[in-house]
Amino acid sequence: MKTLKLRKVSIDTYKENVAYLHRNCPLYRSEGFQALNKIEIRDGKDTTPVIAVLNIVDDENIVAVDELGLSEQTFMQFNATENCSVFVDHASPPTSIQLVHAKIAGNRLQQQDFLHICKDIVNNRYSKIEISAFLVGCAEGGLERDEMLYLTRAMVETGKTLSWGEPMVVDKHCIGGIPGNRTTMLIVPIVAAHGMLMPKTSSRAITSPSGTADTMEVLAKVNLEPEELRTIAHHQRGFIAWGGTANLAPVDDILISVERPLALDSRGQMIASILSKKIAAGSTHLLIDIPIGPTAKVHTQTEALKLRKLFEYIGDRTGLDIEVIITDGHQPIGNGIGPSLEARDVMQVLNNDPLAPVDLKEKALQMAGRILEFDPDVRGGQGYHLARDLLESGRALQKMQEIIEHQGANTLSTEPAKFKFEIISPIKGRVQEIDNLQIAHIARLAGAPMDKTAGIDLHKKVNDQVAEGEPMYTIYAEFHADYQFAKSAALKNSGYTIESIK
Repeated sequence: MKTLKLRKVSIDTYKENVAYLHRNCPLYRSEGFQALNKIEIRDGKDTTPVIAVLNIVDDENIVAVDELGLSEQTFMQFNATENCSVFVDHASPPTSIQLVHAKIAGNRLQQQDFLHICKDIVNNRYSKIEISAFLVGCAEGGLERDEMLYLTRAMVETGKTLSWGEPMVVDKHCIGGIPGNRTTMLIVPIVAAHGMLMPKTSSRAITSPSGTADTMEVLAKVNLEPEELRTIAHHQRGFIAWGGTANLAPVDDILISVERPLALDSRGQMIASILSKKIAAGSTHLLIDIPIGPTAKVHTQTEALKLRKLFEYIGDRTGLDIEVIITDGHQPIGNGIGPSLEARDVMQVLNNDPLAPVDLKEKALQMAGRILEFDPDVRGGQGYHLARDLLESGRALQKMQEIIEHQGANTLSTEPAKFKFEIISPIKGRVQEIDNLQIAHIARLAGAPMDKTAGIDLHKKVNDQVAEGEPMYTIYAEFHADYQFAKSAALKNSGYTIESIK
């Protein structure tokens, strides 16, 4: 077969292999290639071929007629040099696609079935359309609890796993949906100051105004290689870093990249996603926070209890010691929403600043206390008091400063962005409700998390009294266009419900 010259096309296709062929390429005409076909690319050596989705272009400035273009991810995976000769052929459909069809039809899959699907996904044999079909099959047909266990195991097995060489490695996870809930950045230094190992790999925001990694990045570098993290954990007993460099449960990252735009929120997929990452990260003991509230991810106590049973079921069968707590998710936690504003709150709590948000401090102490009680030397019921002593004595602050120094301190400003607008109460009254989803939406419109200093600073919480014309919160934006978008959205729907007081 005729060869083509390889060309790197500087397009980030995020978690999907994409190749580009000119419409007038002789191979396009003779081999019957079509847009969105999957093709197999080889370099003529005895190396594993790369699978990519084909896009057709009409501009020779992108790809010439004798070239094959590869997106950034695909080019990196192919591990070749530009202008080298490559062979292109039709790719055979992934052999596991019949299992996806079976799941869509409502059939129950086995351990080997999920492993087969995950191997094909991680090897880029699935297009995003085929991944969507798998996700919809799991969401609509539902996953039985054994299927959740099988999917969790399969996602762990198809990625790397970390081992810390210690019998106890603690972690925590919140299922999300609550703006400003930055307890992790307080829990890690408290627990590490006690001497327990808490290597925290965290995510960046996908649909929220900030993830833990986005907020920590205001203070320290978070893009660290696994060996760097191992060294920091050895010296400091903890870190807070982005988990994307460790290749832990990579299938989960691929599934999420398709799941979020589709607004799919499958219970089984969520549980497998959380636990596969924790198992791959080498955790042995895990605290899970399930906030409940009308605008949280989980709305009722009954739903939360069902989730708790599922987490505990899978934990028991994967050797992960899990404790699940159900918390109040009726409103944001802390005052700041957005990376810099959240980092400010965290440092205020660590510094025992009287301006520190009490709700953030108390929730972090409660959760840190539960984690400290994983330590057999800490008696049940004593964890909270120990956590409070570690915070109020300044030992947690010192530990956080050491972690920041070892990760590499950043000098990003924690001052709010330059454009600001106050959302005021239309009446005298009491704050009855705060809509988490709307507040998060406004903060994102303001530019968070891409603009670290953008977001919302809350001045009033549920049950607070407010005078007519008094600010309920302030919007901050770095760019005028974002400022206008956020201001307009907030004026239409502030996210606050005020009960009138005569």
